[in-house]
Amino acid sequence: MEKLQLFTASSLEKIFAESKAPAKMFDHFSVFKNEKASFQAAFYAAAGDTVTFQVASTLRSFMRFYLVTSVPGGFALPKKRDSYYIEEEHSTYPDLLQPLAGTSFTAHETGWNTVWVELGGELPVGVHTVQIARAGVPGAVELDVEVIDAELPEQTLIYTNWFHTDCLMSRYGFDAFSDEYWRVSEAFLRRAAEYGMNCALTPLFTPPLDTKVGGERPTVQLVDVVVTGRDRYVFGFEKLDRWIDMCLRCGIKYFEMSHLFTQWGARHAPKIVARKNGQEKKIFGWRTRAAGKKYRLFLEQFAPALKAYLAKKGIESRCIFHVSDEPAKSMRRAYGRAAGLVRSLFGGYKIIDALSSFDLYEQGLIGTPVPATDHIGPFIGKVPELWAYYCGAQGQKNVSNRFFAMPSARNRVLGLQLYKFDVKGFLHWGYNFYYSRYSKRVIDPFTEPDAGGFFPSGDSFVVYPGENGEPLDSLRLHVFYDGLQDLAALRLLESRVGRQKTLALLEEGLEKPLTFSTYPQGDGWLLSLRERINEAVKQTL
Repeated sequence: MEKLQLFTASSLEKIFAESKAPAKMFDHFSVFKNEKASFQAAFYAAAGDTVTFQVASTLRSFMRFYLVTSVPGGFALPKKRDSYYIEEEHSTYPDLLQPLAGTSFTAHETGWNTVWVELGGELPVGVHTVQIARAGVPGAVELDVEVIDAELPEQTLIYTNWFHTDCLMSRYGFDAFSDEYWRVSEAFLRRAAEYGMNCALTPLFTPPLDTKVGGERPTVQLVDVVVTGRDRYVFGFEKLDRWIDMCLRCGIKYFEMSHLFTQWGARHAPKIVARKNGQEKKIFGWRTRAAGKKYRLFLEQFAPALKAYLAKKGIESRCIFHVSDEPAKSMRRAYGRAAGLVRSLFGGYKIIDALSSFDLYEQGLIGTPVPATDHIGPFIGKVPELWAYYCGAQGQKNVSNRFFAMPSARNRVLGLQLYKFDVKGFLHWGYNFYYSRYSKRVIDPFTEPDAGGFFPSGDSFVVYPGENGEPLDSLRLHVFYDGLQDLAALRLLESRVGRQKTLALLEEGLEKPLTFSTYPQGDGWLLSLRERINEAVKQTL
């Protein structure tokens, strides 16, 4: 029997060189006409072979092609984990999507080499057959794509995935606020917005995130500060203004102001630099007590100046403020003081923090807590506006995450959970974090995707730094966005049949109600559910 040379698969399949060809190919799916949708075509080849393929379809002009490239696994499997991971540990994992200019590529591995096919744009309504063949090999494979005559609604979820411009500076070697800084930052930010991020971490001052006590990251402070006298300051917002304009051009709608106190307890001020007597110097940082008079006086002058600027810019209703990231119960006193000061200065704004202790929330320390998905239970139905986050610690209890070693369905299922629990915002810390733990050194994400062996591979970034300052996508970025589109599809159905019927369809046939940790595992349920959602919308047209 002749060996299979080509097969198609859904975007949820992680295809390794040694993967077994499926018994049944992926042969049909449906989309809405303004949706991004992907599938894969895997070609069997020897490493170094040139593979040329042809695609025939009325959708051909709406397609982009990427070569799925494997990346070293590094620290792929956390010690504390559940069983919902890819069955075998691999030395490399398919993750990097390298854009193809045409329809040929050089095989990286002996075995299956995979092309990621993405549909996008204003897709023409109807059923379209896609035929794929490999040059010089008899036969072809086909799949049908139905484009439904309806559009996904605009995303209402506020989604931030922390954008680290200092990592771009360190990786590419340019200075803060140089022409290259703005060019490359805009390219990376635009890509984030294309895949669902509509809220940008905005470094009023250098974000006090993932640094050891006493350590600091490169200065990316957007607000100019001039010391005019003893505990007296004036502020300039020219760089902040340029940042906001850049964000708006890219499609960003919300602005997440960087934390006003250090991470893990709010005991110190962030690094803040200012001009004093004509020279730039650090005026606040690890030596500054958060509860001290000097920093309070600074913030009391800064807050009205910033609020006046935001009002003039017309974005005050779209700004979010932070106190300190991830305070624990033991840090209640310091966090409480800092939170009280921030409330007094920015009380008219949304103030959020990653906070998974319901006890701290009940004490009134924060108006909008952002609990981790494995600690969210007590918050459901108890907070006026539910947010959620996950990070490297969420590798167990079957909660959604995006690690290399997890099935893609585990990444995508989050969208369904966000819908059921009417989550208003989702936060992640790593859009492009290219440092080791505590930001001690720069890492190469192409070879060291685990941040120096500390974070599970896939936790700290979803885009790679490509040549000439261009971001390169990961399949995890695309799959996560598929989850956001699932959320939008449920919103669309709700607008036509109501929330009760939509929830009934979402949980139809389940043995247990859907939660953040309880849901059917595997690709089949997710794919079939999405088809049923699409069909239900179609029936209302």
